[in-house]
Amino acid sequence: MTRTPPAAEPDLLYSDDEEALRAAVRSLLADRCDPATVLASAESGRPYDAELWRALAGEIGAAGLLVPERLGGQGAGPRETAVVLEELGRAVAPVPYLTSAVLAVTALLGCDTARPETAEPLAALAAGRTTGALAVPLTTAPGAAAPPTVRADATGALTGRITSVADAAGAGLLLVPARGPDGDPALYAVDAAADGVRTEPVTPLDLTRPLAHVVLDGAPGRLLAVGDRALAAVDRALLTGAGLLASEQLGLAEWCLAETVRYTRERTQFGRPVGSFQALKHRMAALWLDIASARATARNAADALAADSPDAPVAVAVAQAYGAPVAVRAAEECLQLHGGIGMTWEHPLHLYLKRAKSDELALGTPGRHREALAGPVGLAGPVGSAGPAGA
Repeated sequence: MTRTPPAAEPDLLYSDDEEALRAAVRSLLADRCDPATVLASAESGRPYDAELWRALAGEIGAAGLLVPERLGGQGAGPRETAVVLEELGRAVAPVPYLTSAVLAVTALLGCDTARPETAEPLAALAAGRTTGALAVPLTTAPGAAAPPTVRADATGALTGRITSVADAAGAGLLLVPARGPDGDPALYAVDAAADGVRTEPVTPLDLTRPLAHVVLDGAPGRLLAVGDRALAAVDRALLTGAGLLASEQLGLAEWCLAETVRYTRERTQFGRPVGSFQALKHRMAALWLDIASARATARNAADALAADSPDAPVAVAVAQAYGAPVAVRAAEECLQLHGGIGMTWEHPLHLYLKRAKSDELALGTPGRHREALAGPVGLAGPVGSAGPAGA
């Protein structure tokens, strides 16, 4: 009898190369993405900080971490990408990294990369010459994509509307799931500047990650994949995005805790720093433990994606089900322990709270991920009113 070899143990630690990448990204963000700059960018109405994006993508090469070297990328993987997202979450950086360098790139990698229709946009995204967006609602969870709302005719012209697409307004390339002329699922590439393409900006909760409705009226599309391959490419992108989003949430939570500790050391009441009060110490200690656990789940998801583990869907669902609420709680505790100053527009804290709440909805809510987790780990879901009598 052939025995299945045991799966490799997950590696939750950071390598020296990953720490070097972190240092480079953190240094860049310290120079070009301080809180005042983020607040100004949020108020400006620009789709993203173009100068910061050029530095991140061009000078550091972070946009091409998931792209193989033969296709113009850095040939790294999800673990390194997760480190970048940690730092971007720590700075609530207004750049389309998750949507372009993760979602759009992963969707393209799921297509035939030997074709120029796939290889050329991949190289452009990896170099940061353009940005891309996977044209699905931001709330779409892995394995739960709704039937496409766009149809393609025999010439590849696309017609339809997709709501609440993250970073679509500033994207140069749209990857659009659609129904082909025969009704089969398909994935098309569409130039955002082409005739028949219109984006309708909507007011998002998180001003650093703009949303827009995408309207296509006979827009010319280039076919990338059809049938099961198209479905698999989109679902892999959503799974990778959800798994790596946990690292962004981790970085956000870590900033909130560090800022809370700093502030409570400096703020005094009754002649003592408020951070010396036992009740506040307990709250911050509990949050530290939650964040430590969230770090483990986020690193496990990134490692599973990097190893292409069959357990990756479970690791991603755990990371989102646990880590998303932790990020929200960290931001809420940060706000409460800052008191009145945390409610002001001048303080960047509100950006973190809004990003945390937005991320909690992005790529599947915690409840949706818990539901998805029940089957693979062998847990029965809750029995509804239509369940067995007496259950």
